[in-house]
Amino acid sequence: MTNQKPQNIDEYVSQFPLETKQVLNALLSCLHEVVPEAETGLKWGGPAFTYRRVLFTVGAFKNHINFYPTPAAINAFKKELKSYSITKSALQLPLDKPLPFKLIREIAKYRFRDVVENDAKWM
Repeated sequence: MTNQKPQNIDEYVSQFPLETKQVLNALLSCLHEVVPEAETGLKWGGPAFTYRRVLFTVGAFKNHINFYPTPAAINAFKKELKSYSITKSALQLPLDKPLPFKLIREIAKYRFRDVVENDAKWM
């Protein structure tokens, strides 16, 4: 990683090692497929998807990637997430394990629906 602050998602992704880039790109592609109408950009220093408001963000770290779909979305999938490391607002995705694409898609769809149907806020 460099010390220079990225100006866009491509710059954000480019600062990581190859393995991280591959997983990060796969996650971003998955999210884009779920919500193609969302705008993408950087929020709080990481990739973000917005549609009317922030839908979800992503953050890459040395050994994992965090997917931040909001506390409400994490809470709605608590049962399905029991075998993953989670926080109040994030799902931690280890770089050394396959991404759970089906679950990620379900969570992303839930968050999108929550915003569209209920005008759900970020937090």
